Amino acid sequence: MSTEPDFSAGYSAAEREAGRLLFAQEWRFATAAGSIESLPKPHGVEIAFAGRSNVGKSSLINALTGRNALARTSHTPGRTQELIFFGGDPVLTLVDMPGYGFAAAPRDKVRAWTRMIHEYLRGRTNLARVYVLIDARHGLKDSDTPPLDALSEAAVSHQIVLTKADQVKASELAERIVSIETALKKRPAAFPNVLPTSSRSGTGMPELRAAIARLKKERS
Repeated sequence: MSTEPDFSAGYSAAEREAGRLLFAQEWRFATAAGSIESLPKPHGVEIAFAGRSNVGKSSLINALTGRNALARTSHTPGRTQELIFFGGDPVLTLVDMPGYGFAAAPRDKVRAWTRMIHEYLRGRTNLARVYVLIDARHGLKDSDTPPLDALSEAAVSHQIVLTKADQVKASELAERIVSIETALKKRPAAFPNVLPTSSRSGTGMPELRAAIARLKKERS
């Protein structure tokens, strides 16, 4: 296990407070969309969360908003089968995307998710950024390449968020961050800095909230 590192650099006290206030609001389920036709009308600023199945997207959204059961968590890969929208702020909407990689679902269903996600990425004008979650214990895998390529092709701003950072030794975590940030240099649409987080310990949550608050301010 690692000791708790300090990730506060890069965010002012005012930005961290703005992030705290943003996610202190009462976040709630808004709607779910299983097809492009059923997407809600674009409004304000959207932030989406993507990642391999069971990487911890739902747990991160719950920790981010301080709601234990806002996003449903499951040990079954592929449980999230739609784009799930959460509201709470008048301007900002959070979107939980279906996990990629292995999923306990028929192949035709997985292909339908993939088509829907690609169309969503290409056509959602108010999508400000996609946070791509990567398990800190394993780093980037081959299965992460197609989604990252899709984000690059759609020219969608995206940033890597490491989950389960508390389960990695500090030295190993630092090396993993450097390795990922080096790989991201080849992707113009990728935000250059990696955000390490832990839904269990709360590591990195104030910084992720501050990053989203900053992005909301810039886009709105």
